[in-house]
Amino acid sequence: MHAIDYFQLDDKRILETATILHQRIEERFPGSSLSKAAAEIERSVRATSGRIEELKQPYWPLRATSGTLLVLTVLSLLYGFLGAIDWSSVKGSLTFADFVGLLEPSIGSSVFIGAFFVFVISIEQRWKHQRVLEAIGELRSLIHVVDMHQLTKDPERARRHGPDTPSSPVRKMTRFELGRYLDYCSEMLSTISKVAALYGQAFPDPVIHTAADQVETLASGLSRKIWQKLDLLGRDGSVES
Repeated sequence: MHAIDYFQLDDKRILETATILHQRIEERFPGSSLSKAAAEIERSVRATSGRIEELKQPYWPLRATSGTLLVLTVLSLLYGFLGAIDWSSVKGSLTFADFVGLLEPSIGSSVFIGAFFVFVISIEQRWKHQRVLEAIGELRSLIHVVDMHQLTKDPERARRHGPDTPSSPVRKMTRFELGRYLDYCSEMLSTISKVAALYGQAFPDPVIHTAADQVETLASGLSRKIWQKLDLLGRDGSVES
């Protein structure tokens, strides 16, 4: 039996957590928009696992394109180099100074060709990098969706009833249900931040790490707002599931 690696996030465990969380919300608030948001988080976790495995594999169309460009560039460089030299003027032994003089017409373009080499070789890496950042951006949007669900959930209204205005949101939850609702929102935010951390774990890139950390910081900040509401609600913490 393999030892558990406590220093690595397990995407299967995160998926299991997201699935159970969705089931709990659907059982407590069947057909609710919060349950639909939880289902979207579950789909996101499932898609993340597949996307990470896909991006870790070589993308052969891009590699074939990059290889073809590099070969064409080398051939073009050789053709230009050979064409720029007047070989008829080379007589007898070729000194080093003469050789440098022959290379001089091609030295300027070699710098630009070298930069092009770097660009072509990094095409696949930059493409994967962009896909990961786009996925993390989707998680950031998902966090804001969860925040919109808890935005109008006012614990003060559950503690003290007052007159509604025509534009007041409909509040039908009991104090117990509101507490569960806010708890679920906090768990959803935490789950999303763990999904972002999966990308940071799989791709050791400073920009990706920073983007994943920003998602976690955003989720933590909004979660603190939720717990402030729970404190105001005055729950005793004994309610589960």
